[in-house]
Amino acid sequence: MRDDDDRVAAAKRGEPQAWRELYRAHAGRLVLWLEARAPAGTESPEDLAAAAWLVAAERIADFHGDTADFGGWIFGIARNHGANAWRRSTTRAKGDDLLGAELPRSVPGPEWELIADEWVQQALAVLPPRERDVIACLEVLDLDVQATAQVLGMTAVAVRVARHRALRRLRSKLAEPAAAGPVGATE
Repeated sequence: MRDDDDRVAAAKRGEPQAWRELYRAHAGRLVLWLEARAPAGTESPEDLAAAAWLVAAERIADFHGDTADFGGWIFGIARNHGANAWRRSTTRAKGDDLLGAELPRSVPGPEWELIADEWVQQALAVLPPRERDVIACLEVLDLDVQATAQVLGMTAVAVRVARHRALRRLRSKLAEPAAAGPVGATE
């Protein structure tokens, strides 16, 4: 078991400043990541993030680690909430095609410029969900392999393999004749 750093220990004691620091360290990236993963018809990324923060506040006593470990933990909580929301929405939709829906485009902040670009969205859309999540964590959110593995519930080796496959898939897509425009564009 890892020792808590000062910020996590203060959050466990209920100190508001420690929670504000943890929130500032992870909230923007968390909403951005949820935005990139969220199919249409599910809860908003902001709602999923809020639910994850609520669970984190309720279960902080069970968490052990430093501020970086906390990031992986909160992302894992949010991933579980997102998966549950997706299952609920697909059950309600009863066969509607949610996978072809466009990603929402409403995340404030400078990080959004990276994902809001239509080309990046289209490039990520050609990837299978697992590979898209790995690329979003590693390349867009700048998480390391270990944090990505924790967030996605994968091993570090599986993260590296998924990244390799995703980049290979994107390179082959870019090499196609229609690749002069955005990925997936037709003439």
